[in-house]
Amino acid sequence: MKDNLVRVLDGNVFVLSEDNGDLEATVANPCGFFDLDTRFLSRWRLTLNGEGLHPLSIAERDHLMLRFFLVPGRPTHYVDARSSVIRERTISGGAFLEQLTVLNHHHEPVDFTVRLDVASDFAPLLAVGQERVPAGRFYQQVEDGRLRLGYRRERFRRETLVSSSEPAGVDEQGLTYALRLGPKETWTTSLRVEALVLGADGRDVRDLLDRPPRRTTAQRREDLHAWLARAPTLSCDWAAATSAYRRSLVDLAALRYSPLTLPNQVIPAAGLPWAATITGRDSIVTSFEALPVAPELAAATLRMLGIDQGAVCDDFRDEEPGKILREFRYGETVAFEEHPESPYFGSADTTPLYVILLDEYERWTGDADLVREFEDEARAALRWIDEYGDLLGDGYLRYRRRNQRTGCDNQGWKDSPEAICHADGRLAAPPLATCELQGYAYDAKLRGARLAREFWHDPGYADALERQAAALRDRFNRDFWIAERGHYALALDGAGEQVDALASNMGHLLWSGIVPPPRAARVAAHLMGPELFSGWGVRTLATGQARYNPLSHHLGAVWPFDNALIAWGLRRYGFADEAGRVAEGIIDVAGFFEGRLPGSFAGYDRDLTGYPVRCPTVNSPQAMATGAPFLLLRAVLGLEPAGRHLLMAPRVPARFGRVELLDVPGRWGRIDVIGSGLAAPPGTGGER
Repeated sequence: MKDNLVRVLDGNVFVLSEDNGDLEATVANPCGFFDLDTRFLSRWRLTLNGEGLHPLSIAERDHLMLRFFLVPGRPTHYVDARSSVIRERTISGGAFLEQLTVLNHHHEPVDFTVRLDVASDFAPLLAVGQERVPAGRFYQQVEDGRLRLGYRRERFRRETLVSSSEPAGVDEQGLTYALRLGPKETWTTSLRVEALVLGADGRDVRDLLDRPPRRTTAQRREDLHAWLARAPTLSCDWAAATSAYRRSLVDLAALRYSPLTLPNQVIPAAGLPWAATITGRDSIVTSFEALPVAPELAAATLRMLGIDQGAVCDDFRDEEPGKILREFRYGETVAFEEHPESPYFGSADTTPLYVILLDEYERWTGDADLVREFEDEARAALRWIDEYGDLLGDGYLRYRRRNQRTGCDNQGWKDSPEAICHADGRLAAPPLATCELQGYAYDAKLRGARLAREFWHDPGYADALERQAAALRDRFNRDFWIAERGHYALALDGAGEQVDALASNMGHLLWSGIVPPPRAARVAAHLMGPELFSGWGVRTLATGQARYNPLSHHLGAVWPFDNALIAWGLRRYGFADEAGRVAEGIIDVAGFFEGRLPGSFAGYDRDLTGYPVRCPTVNSPQAMATGAPFLLLRAVLGLEPAGRHLLMAPRVPARFGRVELLDVPGRWGRIDVIGSGLAAPPGTGGER
């Protein structure tokens, strides 16, 4: 996949294009206009007098609008272009809009032929990187000056409708305009591309739902301004930090969308291009990270995931009663059950994370009504940990896919096939109990106990959960600790053998609090040691492990969200300076990518490359990475809700200088937080 595609987006509706605005989709190049997990445009190629167009510059106005400045052919230093083209695009009301302007810079009249080649393969989003023979039938129709492209497979029907404000010669492959422009004259047309999800009666099924109309560009811009105005204001001496904070706020706004089942709620989509949908883990973690800036996202996430909680045992979907979903998709492959993602429940971590978020949300906001409203869902989630998650009856939360054909092998956050391995490279055999899952289960039980005692009026249940958590903590620290190496095993395999790889997962154990204080220093030393800490952040897998690869997402790359949770865990155990080093490294990375943190980046030593290297096929923006700066700021400022108060204990790295986070929302109303780093040595502070 190409990583330099230009994008404009609105939640789960987005366009990926080349830098001249063209869409020329191939297996290796996932350009297109996408909506509801379907590509509605796979070709959108503009030519002027038969020549392709070359970009002079691209102007991006947040995520709402793109403007391409183009010239025909390729520009040279010796010939001034006598014509140029401006393409301005946005998503408005769910439609893809593009305004074309042709400019004649010559002092004489010029004839132009403007051609727009148009096509759609209606490929499911998850299949755009694969060779695929569609099972349905394509059709093209010209009607009333519009081009209609369609795809039908039994009752599954999708259409793309293309219209123009100026008269065009329309054929089944596109639109043509014949122009004659006088000296210095311009010509403009507005194109509209609608994505239609048709039911049996030929109407878009979304029009039948009781939901507000999709927002126009003007409404989205107004909403973005209101969103930014509500968010706390960050002032920081280190420009990279303020840039990352602002970029994250804008990107998080872009990733918000309303699921069909909750039209008046907005939750974060996981990321572009592969995860522009509901994902349990990503929505929960992002909402947790964003509590200091946008706590309302957590409420919507809890509602959405609680409503779609598992209710039955379904092998195809890896569903079990009480389980929280992994993802929900709408495309052709799920409509015909070629894949199970509507919804799919193949994650073992989302269920305890749901309880963790519910408790943390109440601690931050004081919203007891939501805790009571979702009592049954939280109890079911806690019950799932013991009744379905404990696959071997040994008290550990494990996973093994039910769907043996298309289910996910690894069902923690490191979900690639080779992610859970021994130090010598052997793959671990299921059912697997990864270490962070036990931390999540421990934390969920303690948090569930607090909710039961304070809000559900069930002290007996609270006592039982606390006893279970204590037993799990003791058992875990006996079975997972590798004494001769001074770190926790990555997992226990199906035979109970320790999977001994040194990995970032144990950083999540500090976040959960399952590590006894005497061992925390050794864990922190490993996390910040040269095998795991690259200088930019903590690697997913340590150097020296047989499968270590700095370019592998789960076997050596660095993930900002992973590091944000690790930093918060380090701070929890009193390792404030170490947390600050992690925060500084990750924020520094954002400065190399115009403030936007990639979902992951390579685990090369900082001294080797001098700059962070983006991993291939990474989502950008990715929601959990987008939320990472908020949690990193929380870690360096030491923000912790306590009753109706927000405790703060700033321990700010010198490079940040003075940090002011103003109007932090919560049950305390709004509060300002100010912290200062020590004076930086000469030449080390400020920007690169």
